[in-house]
Amino acid sequence: MADMTDTEMNEADSTATAGTVPVAKLAMVTLDAPDAAALGDFYSAVLGWPVAYSDENYAMLTGPSHALGIGTIPDFKRPSWPDDGHKQFHLDLAADDVEAAADRCVELGATRADPQPGETWVVLIDPAGHPFCISDAKNWG
Repeated sequence: MADMTDTEMNEADSTATAGTVPVAKLAMVTLDAPDAAALGDFYSAVLGWPVAYSDENYAMLTGPSHALGIGTIPDFKRPSWPDDGHKQFHLDLAADDVEAAADRCVELGATRADPQPGETWVVLIDPAGHPFCISDAKNWG
């Protein structure tokens, strides 16, 4: 992950949307997990988003403009770290104090990934094995 300045992010946003009409908007990202309710509780604590729904098969958190869904998959296979080229996505989270946020995520059940590939962000692994990053909120505008 490369850090982007506010100017670079604004230019990227305006370039991507200038003169285009969106076909759709992102409403929710959904993660697979071995236990939807448990991972829902983890991300609710990390993001401060309320759990709108949770049972043994599915959990949904509602954020200010998007939602996070989590579905229980009986034959769930954890992603690997370091990534062997098959990871399909990861979440980038922004925090005012990267180390304090990473420490709190570890207290909530995450683990620090090894190796750490950068100096301006921290890679963590959620309880279901999904890698996610925490970087400085100032880099996101």
